[in-house]
Amino acid sequence: MKSFALLLLVVFSASQHVSAAVRPNIVFIFADDWGWGDLSCHGHPYVKTPNIDRLAKEGTDFHRFTVASGVCSPSRAAVMTGHFPARYNIDGHFAWVPSNAKRNMPDWLSPKAPLLPRLLQEGGYATAHFGKWHLANNMIPDSPLPSEYGYDEYGAFNCAGEQMPVHEDSKHANAFIEKSHAAGKPFFINLWMHEPHTPFHTVPKYRWRFRELEEADNIYASVLSHADDRIGEVLDTLDRLKLTDNTLVVFSSDNGPARAGGKTELALMHDTATGAGYGIGASKGITGGRNGYKGALFEGGIGVPFIARWPGKIASGAVDKSSLFSAVDLLPTFCEVAGVKLPETYSPDGLSQVSALTGHGDANRQKPLFWKMQSGWPARSHQPYHWVSYAIVDQNWKLVTNRDSSYVELFDLTADPYEKADLKEKEPEVVKLLLEKLSQWQATLPAKPTGDVFSAERTASR
Repeated sequence: MKSFALLLLVVFSASQHVSAAVRPNIVFIFADDWGWGDLSCHGHPYVKTPNIDRLAKEGTDFHRFTVASGVCSPSRAAVMTGHFPARYNIDGHFAWVPSNAKRNMPDWLSPKAPLLPRLLQEGGYATAHFGKWHLANNMIPDSPLPSEYGYDEYGAFNCAGEQMPVHEDSKHANAFIEKSHAAGKPFFINLWMHEPHTPFHTVPKYRWRFRELEEADNIYASVLSHADDRIGEVLDTLDRLKLTDNTLVVFSSDNGPARAGGKTELALMHDTATGAGYGIGASKGITGGRNGYKGALFEGGIGVPFIARWPGKIASGAVDKSSLFSAVDLLPTFCEVAGVKLPETYSPDGLSQVSALTGHGDANRQKPLFWKMQSGWPARSHQPYHWVSYAIVDQNWKLVTNRDSSYVELFDLTADPYEKADLKEKEPEVVKLLLEKLSQWQATLPAKPTGDVFSAERTASR
């Protein structure tokens, strides 16, 4: 009987590991303000990113990926829900309660929304989040913890509760990989890195690495290099445990690079979630020729790196310049990769892009993409690309408008991916059609946030 019981235990243990091998692991690395051009494999003049470059060498570099907003919180909400963030009135970053209320925003993303980690958790995955949160704010102490969103484990900052030190993300991710592998479970990890958001938290080792650069450039290069090394630590763990071939690794960014509106002196600043570091005077991010920066709905604000590696499934050393891929596509894509069926009651704004990942993408996606932001009008001279409040991409066309659509610009992204030629005068029928589609989408959006998404601080002041 003892021998039979031992045999059953061996068979069960083996079956657990076979199951984990069949179902791929997913590691989603989401940087913060990392510009499209801030990679050595994208031609940056002095930033060195050998570990991300390795992902590009061993995977595919997608040049037409866009996030769902020019700023942080809406982009993250889109990844979590597969919906345009405007459906939740999340049009800007989560701040303290009075600011959220003034902007007609909730105080956090509802844990009752459809959520990628919860779908994967219910589908048998071990799930974890390490790094930036910002689907609430550390200044809202009664906001839900990340554990309420479908994670088995988390360590985070920009959330309620204890703030994880920003440089500990890879350490926790590696421990979770080890633990999940030992348990024979496939894992999903959100590794949402702080870099290169302000404050810039520098470490002497990395300052020394770029000691020949001017101070602001040195600071910027050092924090990106530190983040790249931590990504390398995670890749090394996958290699050591022989999990590389069965793990989809994605690197991207929540929006384009931050830049000061004018000349800004280099100075120290303090953030309540992450501590002291250098301010925006050290923000030297570049967009690879795209218009605008963080906060804009031009391609410099929403066109970000997207590199995916999955050996044997995703082509190595490839560049995809045609597949139109969006952050709202990640939920259905990751769920298909994981073999997790979407609920019948769920209707994503995105669509699965497994075909694009595996080299069979479609430049003319069938679903339009929409954006909404709270932007000022008229355009300011020091921020000429930050006036757009709404945008739509449909097939090859992109239309951007101010808040009341009294001014628009039209671009053919296939022929003109850098948005240099405004075609509205030449293509009035296209403008009319896209404005109609945009108006129809706007009619589906809620007038104000609803549900259990308000801090007691707000309800007490009503």
